[in-house]
Amino acid sequence: MPRRNLLLLVGVSLVSLICYQKVQSNRYGRILVDAMTQIERRSLEPVGQEDLFEGAMEGMVGRLDEYSAFISPKKLSAFWETVDQEFGGIGIEILFDPKTKQLMVVRPLVGTPAYEAGIRAGDKILRIDGQSTQGLSGDDAIARMRGEPGQPVTLSILHEGEQEPVELKLVRAIIRVDTVLGNTRKPDGSWNYFLEGHKGVGYLRINAFAESTAKELRRALEQMQPEMRGLILDLRDDPGGWLTTAVEVCNLFVDSGVIVTTRYRDGSIKSTYTATAEGTFRDFPMAMLVNHYSASASEIVAACLQDHQRAVVVGQRTYGKGTVQEVLQLEGGEGALKLTTASYWRPSGKNIHRVKGATEADDWGVMPDKGYEVVVEGEDFTKLHLWRFRRDGYKLPGGESPPAEADQSLDNDKQLLKAVEYIEQQIGGKP
Repeated sequence: MPRRNLLLLVGVSLVSLICYQKVQSNRYGRILVDAMTQIERRSLEPVGQEDLFEGAMEGMVGRLDEYSAFISPKKLSAFWETVDQEFGGIGIEILFDPKTKQLMVVRPLVGTPAYEAGIRAGDKILRIDGQSTQGLSGDDAIARMRGEPGQPVTLSILHEGEQEPVELKLVRAIIRVDTVLGNTRKPDGSWNYFLEGHKGVGYLRINAFAESTAKELRRALEQMQPEMRGLILDLRDDPGGWLTTAVEVCNLFVDSGVIVTTRYRDGSIKSTYTATAEGTFRDFPMAMLVNHYSASASEIVAACLQDHQRAVVVGQRTYGKGTVQEVLQLEGGEGALKLTTASYWRPSGKNIHRVKGATEADDWGVMPDKGYEVVVEGEDFTKLHLWRFRRDGYKLPGGESPPAEADQSLDNDKQLLKAVEYIEQQIGGKP
């Protein structure tokens, strides 16, 4: 049974039982029901039970930590799409161009219906199924283009540099967003996993920890192995994802010992995850790139590989989000609870989580190794991201592409250069 289905099954049983017991035996449960009834009957402004229920749920989780949340039925599908990095659609990334007030394609995903239909970065989307996109938000446009696989959608597209739009009828398909990326795109849209000018230095980015991430990473590593002498794993700006996926990623590089433990609120250990030797990629040096926006699952990987001295950590201190959330489906399809149930601790026994009231002097998150802290902030941070967008083949609104040599130079990324320096020191003198 898929992991998500199992979680839902457990969640339905657990939450249904809790809700029943609370309403029957807990005075606050009875008072809550009475309050909803009184409001529905007496409020000057009419309000339905569904709105009252959702308001009560949001109020309850609002008293918890910032990572717990109530997910309404309307938002549940989008939530799972974000977690799974999979949805029914046509395969384009878009944004609103503030200059032209139009929706613009920043990149079609390789191999998707949009890519096969010839939609290109920089194209304007004028209409979706006959409806103008003027005044339409990005979220609304995405909702209109997504849908059941096999169902058609018609777009009016104005290709960059052309005067007349074209009507394109596309058939929606399952879109799987890659979570493991490389250095630059090849002409066929696939990734080049090596850094130009640095022979044998591999470069992989993980932008989210979805269910498919470890498999994607293994495929890339197997493809790289014949040429790879060292690897840079970029976890910058990665907000995290599945705990179990983070464990699987660690298991690709660490062959024994503790990967991470999860603990209840009283400090007792809930689960211990350990590495196994089978299928481990060894015999090459590694560096990991992190910054303040590396969080959750990315911190598990950085902490594990650092504690096991499998990789050096380069960049800036991570976010410090060291808690585990479980998704508990509510009875009757009335949404779900994303509830913080445990914290996770690194192999060294230290807590990654930045607790409320923690200061910069306290021990939380993952720190770069000594001598490998490289701070990128403010304008430099913005420039770095624009440079990376261009290398990835994105078209940004209102911006002219810089000379090719400006995008090729790694001088735009000081943190990456520091990681390259480490790798080349480690492989120096090897054939």
